[in-house]
Amino acid sequence: MPAAPAAVSVPVGFTTFPGGIWAAPRSWVETVYPDLAYFNEVDKGGHFAVWEEPDLFASEMRAVFRPLRTS
Repeated sequence: MPAAPAAVSVPVGFTTFPGGIWAAPRSWVETVYPDLAYFNEVDKGGHFAVWEEPDLFASEMRAVFRPLRTS
């Protein structure tokens, strides 16, 4: 059995797509990424979401980084 991955110590944004290889529940994501800054489950898209749903993917990227922007 492989060892659990090391904890990530930077803020993380995570979007789960319904057609992905596996669906990650928020509880699992929070366990692996204790500094979870953003989590969302979207209604469409899959493993290749950037090609399948480029506008949705871009809006998710913007949502992740929006709090970090300064005016």
